Amino acid sequence: MASYTSFEELDCWQKCRDVRIWVNTFLNTKIDKRDFDMHQNLRRAARSTTRNIAEGFGRFHFKENAQYCRISRGSLFEIKDDFIICLDENKVAKSEIEEGLRLVNAAIRSVNGYIKYLKSNNQ
Repeated sequence: MASYTSFEELDCWQKCRDVRIWVNTFLNTKIDKRDFDMHQNLRRAARSTTRNIAEGFGRFHFKENAQYCRISRGSLFEIKDDFIICLDENKVAKSEIEEGLRLVNAAIRSVNGYIKYLKSNNQ
């Protein structure tokens, strides 16, 4: 069983950070700045992924920590939906979001693993 001293050590936080950084680059290079709604929502959701993991870690109770991780996971699915909206509205080509989707899916798997870890080690 691992003993974490900081949220930055968590694989799920690191993967969510990768998503957040990728989303920021994506917004700055692929989405028109006049699309204020998409910019705001994607940026907010991406920031929520790491913020909720950090906040849950600081709660020092596994049930609260797991709940904040579930919120983070929800934000990852929100990002995925925003990517689909970008496709549906012809803002980007599928090839332009493939890396983002790969990162989001990896982060979801990692967050799920951390939630499972919290549940199994703290019942």
